[in-house]
Amino acid sequence: MARKRSGIPLAVVLSAGLSAFSARAALADPIADFYKSRQVTLTVGSTAGGGYDLYARLVGRHIGRYLPGNPNVIVTNMPGAGGNTSAAYVANIGAKDGTVIGAVQTGTLLDQLISANAAQLKHDARTLNYVGSANSEVFTCLVDASLPIKSFADLFQQEIIFGSSGGTTRDMPVALRNILGARIKLVPGYGGTREIGMAIERKEVNGLCGMGWTSIQSQRPEWFEKKMVRVLVQESAVGDSALNQQGVPLSVSFAKDTEQRQMLELLYSQGVFTRPFIMAPEAPKERVTAMREAFVKALSDPQANAEAVKQKLVITIINGQDLQEMVRKIYSTPAATIEKLKRALASE
Repeated sequence: MARKRSGIPLAVVLSAGLSAFSARAALADPIADFYKSRQVTLTVGSTAGGGYDLYARLVGRHIGRYLPGNPNVIVTNMPGAGGNTSAAYVANIGAKDGTVIGAVQTGTLLDQLISANAAQLKHDARTLNYVGSANSEVFTCLVDASLPIKSFADLFQQEIIFGSSGGTTRDMPVALRNILGARIKLVPGYGGTREIGMAIERKEVNGLCGMGWTSIQSQRPEWFEKKMVRVLVQESAVGDSALNQQGVPLSVSFAKDTEQRQMLELLYSQGVFTRPFIMAPEAPKERVTAMREAFVKALSDPQANAEAVKQKLVITIINGQDLQEMVRKIYSTPAATIEKLKRALASE
């Protein structure tokens, strides 16, 4: 039996097929195709349970839903060298294809500029791709409230012992000592601020310096509920509004001249981007862009914000492009100011 012809011209059939193919091609997403079959690793440059870890895990729980392809995201801890161990891994060892992110410490971005150990660093902060920052902080120094030290001015008369895990918990108290003359002794070697907090409770050290105010509140709310600690000074050029109202002074107000103030303000500039996230310099631009967009959406997510409130985490989003520009401007600081601050931080 002969088949009945459809009566539709062949050219029309071919045209319809090509249109359907074009439509499917237009819907294809190379970013989604890449990520849907892969796993994203987020390395944290500090120990579990600390402020950097809490922010990183918050991002890790939500960013995969906003990345094209919805990849699974795992979070691992890689503490050491004030966040520089994690940064070196992202820059040199981890995959360069956009599947590795680093949640590093804020000092990681400045160390090659001002650290005495800059020559030992294995990454270049200027060439990293910046995903964004999850928080801005005012750094503080606090002490065990049972001590006779009542104010920051007392540190110019009486020595105090701070625990240090590197990064800002090292650089900021060293700056107070070497620039302003505060009588500070550091005990290094702690894995993170969580471990320093335990050391304060065990009376191994007197206090902690160079930790963000919101992070302290989220990690150790009982310290303030039971009045176990006293905040002595804010390591900031502007301060936190609540601490300002309480009369907690700014360390820059103790500067003896303009030069001292400029050095401290350069050091404190990192407080603007306290929770930076990075990718390798070689990561494809389109995947960096996708990660940056997913980062902002993840931290804007209502569920993520509800979790942040429960954990007492304050979210202040800085997008990746803005953070990239901030780092560029910091690295254009006059060499003389940088060198003086570097010398001040070099001496233990």
